[in-house]
Amino acid sequence: MLKRLAVYLLIILPAAVMAQDAPVVIPLWTKGAPGFENRRNEPEQAKDYWVKNIHNPSLTVFLPPAGKANGAAVVICPGGGHRLLVYTAEGVEPAKYLSNLGITVFVLKYRLGRDTLSPYKIEVHARQDGNRAMRLVRSKAAEYGLDTNRIGMMGFSAGGEVVDMVAYGDGKGNSHAPDPVDRLNARPNFVIQIYPGPLFIPDVLPVGAPPAFLLAANDDACCSVSVVSLLEKYRAAKVPVEVHIYNRGDHGFNMGSRSKLQSINTWPQRLADWLADNNYLLPQHTERKKILH
Repeated sequence: MLKRLAVYLLIILPAAVMAQDAPVVIPLWTKGAPGFENRRNEPEQAKDYWVKNIHNPSLTVFLPPAGKANGAAVVICPGGGHRLLVYTAEGVEPAKYLSNLGITVFVLKYRLGRDTLSPYKIEVHARQDGNRAMRLVRSKAAEYGLDTNRIGMMGFSAGGEVVDMVAYGDGKGNSHAPDPVDRLNARPNFVIQIYPGPLFIPDVLPVGAPPAFLLAANDDACCSVSVVSLLEKYRAAKVPVEVHIYNRGDHGFNMGSRSKLQSINTWPQRLADWLADNNYLLPQHTERKKILH
């Protein structure tokens, strides 16, 4: 009997471990994106580092190691010029880094307005996906043990433009929406912008704009300008902001691990410091309030 039980466990346990390790993917809408429900089953295209042909936008969940979750969450928007998503280097890799800090991470696959023959518009559908992603994460706060005052958003390049549309938009939910998710606030509690694109930066930050961590290389012709512009808006609005502009690094250095520049190679530590200094990594919201007071 014991021998048979041992054999049974040897068969079952690896399967259970594999099931736990498999990433959880949550569609933004169970029946497909509004107006495009009939396209939700079209397969994505993926190769090497990228994913495109996204018609069923979704969140992929990266949980912290056992016992390390601190209640904070981040929705990550990878870049890719709205033509594709740099999913590995600007989705999976930052998700693993942040989850090791105790943060529950959700990587967003949003619809791409510049993909081949795309029916989508950046300012309409990518915005819709970003807002829905934030609301959906808020709706799952109890399920994932999240502090709804510590749900942030992180963008790389074009993904930073999605963050801008969400973070500096109205954010208010529709109190009469039939879907309770759509009644929730979409605005993040903090933003992390890594060489964000130039689109959708507001002329003036709205009231209640979230604190920000901004980072780019000075020789990035595209997107160091975006960081400087956002910095000016933050200073004018007197909203907390931390900015890092490196001498070199160009565009698209991702999490820095492939760079030969020491400053770029270690930039994620600056982010970890900022998250810690601003009490986003404390395990209990009550402890945060004691420190802040």
